[in-house]
Amino acid sequence: MKKLFFILLISINSFSQGIYEEERYVPETDPLVLEKLDEWQDKKFGLLMHWAPSSQWGVLASWSLCPEDYDWQKRTKGNNPNNYFKYKKEYEGLRKTFNPTKFNPEKWSKAAKDAGMKYMVFTTKHHDGFSMFDSKYTDYKITDKECAFSTNPKANITKEIFNAFRNEDFWVGAYFSKPDWNHENYWDPYFPPIDRNVNYDPLSHPEKWQKYVDFTHNQILELMTDYGKVDILWLDGGWVSKASDEETEKFNILKLKDSKGGYMKHKMVSQDIKMDELVLKARKKQPGLIVVDRAVYGKNQNYLTPENRVPDKTLPYPWESCITSSEGWSHRINSKYMKGREGIHTLIDIVAKGGNLLLNIAPTPEGDWEPQAYDLLKEFEAWMKVNSSAIYNTKPIAPYKEKNICMTQNKEGNVFLFYLAKEGENKIPSEIIVNSISPKKGAKIKMLGSNKKLKWEKMESGFKLLIPEELRNNLPSKHAWTLKIEAVN
Repeated sequence: MKKLFFILLISINSFSQGIYEEERYVPETDPLVLEKLDEWQDKKFGLLMHWAPSSQWGVLASWSLCPEDYDWQKRTKGNNPNNYFKYKKEYEGLRKTFNPTKFNPEKWSKAAKDAGMKYMVFTTKHHDGFSMFDSKYTDYKITDKECAFSTNPKANITKEIFNAFRNEDFWVGAYFSKPDWNHENYWDPYFPPIDRNVNYDPLSHPEKWQKYVDFTHNQILELMTDYGKVDILWLDGGWVSKASDEETEKFNILKLKDSKGGYMKHKMVSQDIKMDELVLKARKKQPGLIVVDRAVYGKNQNYLTPENRVPDKTLPYPWESCITSSEGWSHRINSKYMKGREGIHTLIDIVAKGGNLLLNIAPTPEGDWEPQAYDLLKEFEAWMKVNSSAIYNTKPIAPYKEKNICMTQNKEGNVFLFYLAKEGENKIPSEIIVNSISPKKGAKIKMLGSNKKLKWEKMESGFKLLIPEELRNNLPSKHAWTLKIEAVN
């Protein structure tokens, strides 16, 4: 009984709060996808962008529409925050004033490329159902005449972003929400919404549910057909998936506390979106397409995505930590951004454990990024100019980290040690002792950004590296310094 409870606890936590490394993984078999996954794992650093008309309010995208009671989705904006139905109407009316005239995706793609990012994932549609692309299957979209931006030459925002990033040699990813809280066949107006799930029983209304399945497939296939080469289909809303009767009953009868001590108030409803069929159709349009059906165990989750956290260890499958650069996924007024040291250390920590970093930056309602976002990317840019060879095309080497030193290795057998500077530490120590790795006899060691050969001494366990004062006073980068070992035992 205790074992069953533990399994259910893991499952429910994964289901409600994101993907954790306890989850299982089903390896892909399509050779084209496997090839792309290998390439993707070498890219290491990507950009995620959440953007929608709700950015005008500076609220978390979509979630204030969900009739669940959590602190992070309170209704605080608009004229009717205490009347759900008036609030929803006012929220959806934000499209009428959404006019991001400063929209310049070429500026974003250039800044992201300079920072060392290699792929980009954009929210083509979040849970609120607003399509940031010119879909012919809905009027709730950026190009509809009721949207203030619809007359702009760049009104098809998704197409403009995809083209701008492809022109800078980025891989392009389409974020797409499987639940659509604006669509009448997901949240039927006849039934009041109860939680994040479909608000009727799909088994009792199969024709209505089939219409929603068709709508979802049609919108995704639009993105796969009309928007050029797409490398990643990044699906959110993991609760929209097929579940067995047993699984559904388990989720419905259990009430377990979440990480903050509150009770999870949503349940699991079997919502078969026919993902296997959809993936086959999508890959006919985009051969080798990487599909990330987040939080849904099965063959359509080609890599896993721990959310706003870094796993404690390496994971035995492809993975990516999606992490916010500021205080929310969507634009927040006066939001604080991570500093360069934190961002660089996060990237190093993730890469040393074999993962990728997908860093979220939220555009403003005017169509630009906050100055702090550009400042952060400038910090990445300066550091990556010196140290990127220790990031790209590398893999983990045990023990991955020793104290404040992370490790990677490349395909030539070189090993890189990242010395992570402590808060306020502007100089690397004159002596560094590493116990877990031993260079081969006669191996050369240099700091990236310097041609000076460093002296080292073999120890009973590991080695000691000597850093001359001249180099300590003229370090090639900030926040973290990388030592390249020619070869190790």
